[in-house]
Amino acid sequence: MKRRDLLKAAMAIPLLPILSGGLATAWAADAAPARFRSRVRPGDPAWPSAARWDQLKRDVGGRLLKLESPFASCSSTPAGAACDEALKHLGNPFYLGDQPALTQTSGWVDAWTSQPSVYAVAAESTADVVAAVNFAREHRLRLVVKGGGHSYQGTSGAPDSLLVWTRHMNDVTLHDAFVGQGCAGTQAPQPAVTVGAGAMWIDAYDAVTTRGGRYVQGGGCTTVGVAGLVQSGGFGSFSKHYGTAAAGLLEAEIVTADGQVRIANACTHSDLFWAIKGGGGGSLGVVTRLTLRTRELPEFFGGAFGAIKASSDAAYRALIAQVIDFYQGALFNPHWGEQISFGSDNTVHVDMVFQGLSQQQAEQTWAPLLDWVRARKAYSFEKPFQVLALPARHFWDAEFFRQHAPGVMIDDDRPGAPRNHVLWAGDRGQVGWFIHGFKSAWLPASLLHKERQAQLADALFACTRHWGVGFHFNKGLAGAATPEIAAAKDTAMNPQVLDAFALAIIAGDGPPAFPGMPGPTPDLARARDRAEAIGKAIDALRRAAPGAGSYVSESDYFERDWSTSFWGSNYPKLAAVKQKYDPAGLFFVHHGVGSEAWSADGFTRLKGG
Repeated sequence: MKRRDLLKAAMAIPLLPILSGGLATAWAADAAPARFRSRVRPGDPAWPSAARWDQLKRDVGGRLLKLESPFASCSSTPAGAACDEALKHLGNPFYLGDQPALTQTSGWVDAWTSQPSVYAVAAESTADVVAAVNFAREHRLRLVVKGGGHSYQGTSGAPDSLLVWTRHMNDVTLHDAFVGQGCAGTQAPQPAVTVGAGAMWIDAYDAVTTRGGRYVQGGGCTTVGVAGLVQSGGFGSFSKHYGTAAAGLLEAEIVTADGQVRIANACTHSDLFWAIKGGGGGSLGVVTRLTLRTRELPEFFGGAFGAIKASSDAAYRALIAQVIDFYQGALFNPHWGEQISFGSDNTVHVDMVFQGLSQQQAEQTWAPLLDWVRARKAYSFEKPFQVLALPARHFWDAEFFRQHAPGVMIDDDRPGAPRNHVLWAGDRGQVGWFIHGFKSAWLPASLLHKERQAQLADALFACTRHWGVGFHFNKGLAGAATPEIAAAKDTAMNPQVLDAFALAIIAGDGPPAFPGMPGPTPDLARARDRAEAIGKAIDALRRAAPGAGSYVSESDYFERDWSTSFWGSNYPKLAAVKQKYDPAGLFFVHHGVGSEAWSADGFTRLKGG
């Protein structure tokens, strides 16, 4: 679905009063904070004195931390205990998330590396967040917000900054009949869950599904932060049935740039409510808690897994065409999600999930494609094809997997770790990864039409000559139920998501490369070569989908027309909300709403910004 760019991102801010009908000027000029030209760094004359930092520490109950990477002690002889501990748990995302000085991604070649803030407020309450926001505003500090710390683009960390670290704000509360503040009489009570900003999705799933017998739409990776995912839009394994996480948001508490605590829902601050549903985290305020609708569970969740190898390029091109046609006819519906990957080695990898089907029904669904493969000598099963189903309530049940399928989920291996803190084994490769290149594109459902399938197959085959690609079918809403599409339409996400059958992701990475780690440093020349190949791959695929937008949380750091790619025709409205609630630009993240007014590091306001 093609969307015209209504205004270039750089024009959005100057034209806000026109675009918003004057709403952008709702804050009176004498009440708005002064616009400052730059932020201060350590060593600048305006950097807060030790006495000021001590006062902030008292204001937050002692929870102000001076940060240093645990890898900083690796250079000493012998290496410090912090270094040894960090290296021991380098593959544990729960450990990384518990370190305010670290991020889940260690960096991106020629883009950023994981660097700690100078100080962090380890917030345990909304009052702590308010104190941190006020301090940053009054002292012109670069402010960073981190819950799960999963940002690929480095937005959950920044050197020379003050970090609001919400990790300990992780309460989860179930509701039988929730009504938003100010919505009595206009909003029917409904089952919901309220989640603190620091909670991970495994915390939510454990409470809602394993113990509560219901479902909440969230992320596929269990260690992703709830707040960050909702603010980016948020896809889960079953998005074609349950929609996006943002569309399931009923209410949020958010601390805005003026230090005010606001409740945002459909009845109160509805413009801010709309904006945080997909407008990206860290740009509009600090979300401290969220309330999401919960849904009934089906009887079964399950998965289909396998790999098919073609013996020649011609056979692979034919296999690609067959898989596309099979997907359109059998899987393009609310039952199926996750991905099929097309490798550069002429192999198709299937890693799909399903809901609302029995194992027998799911096996019958795949039978035609498997029969087609088995009938041809040009193909072999590199990985045996399996279809498995389990009671839906056990899908995130750590004890169930320990007993029935050890190795599918990996424990947080630290002494005393919560028993429910587990990670899907397939997600372990992203723990601490150093990104070489990452590209994504929403593929319009029109490519599945019979007359266009050959075009898609040709583009996909050409893409794989440079790099493999994954089609994440649960990250596009075409094929979803009508109510879920309607709910997602009322979010800030790029409208292209409504008509996309999949998000294509092409990525490459290397092992963790946190600054200060012992051992060899990343091979930057190789990383750049791989990034170039990934770029050629997405160019080949985009020939079938020119103008395709991309998902803000899984996108290219170097995206040029990022405001159009991430938000499309919704960007001017998002910019108006930004101007209303943060006119001085306190909140900044790379390629976030309003970031076009600032230098790449967020410290210097650009001329005219």
